[in-house]
Amino acid sequence: MSDYAEIVVLVEGKTEQIFIQDIVSPYLAGRGVYIKPIIISKPGQKGGDVKFVRVKNDIELHLKQRPDTYLTLFVDFYGIMKDWPGLEEAKRQTTPSGKAETINTATKSQVNVLFGGNDSERRFIPYVAMHEFEAMLFSEPEELASQLGISVSQIDKILKDCGEPEQIDDSPQTAPSKRLEDLSRRFKKTSTGIAIAKATGLAKIRNQCPLFNKWLTDIENLEGLKHG
Repeated sequence: MSDYAEIVVLVEGKTEQIFIQDIVSPYLAGRGVYIKPIIISKPGQKGGDVKFVRVKNDIELHLKQRPDTYLTLFVDFYGIMKDWPGLEEAKRQTTPSGKAETINTATKSQVNVLFGGNDSERRFIPYVAMHEFEAMLFSEPEELASQLGISVSQIDKILKDCGEPEQIDDSPQTAPSKRLEDLSRRFKKTSTGIAIAKATGLAKIRNQCPLFNKWLTDIENLEGLKHG
């Protein structure tokens, strides 16, 4: 085994790419894990609309490219399309953890069927965020309220109604991103969102978002791969 691990993360868009580069990567590098975010191929399309038929092409590419690297995903449950493995069953689950376990297990199984010859059982780590990236921005209500120029009580009410950030639902009207847009015109995902995440800090986000924390824990515990 090498004494460090390398992992490619396929992300949904620019904001997630910056989040990994600026916040997650420095933390993991200090633990001997080097992570590289790559935006999922979206020919002629922007945002959302994350189809498995397209993502699997990127998964295949990166599993085949270098056999000594790991591969993971960072996509929103809110944005994935109906062709995604396990989506319908996941939607029937009543908790974020149930949804995450169902869809991540189904994703892993399908990738193993398609690309098992590339050591996907060991190398591929699925992660579908509940319910989208913006949920993590609710991890520190006072910081979020300050950045948006609103009362902290408005954030507290959402969390009281929903529970922890990853429990904020995926309805088109009340998903985390929709709530943020309704709370303040200041909110812009790539600028304001990243500023809020940086100010909140990775430790606080992990504390408030157990599913994200589990994914990051799995990654920071990786050992270096040596092919053959």
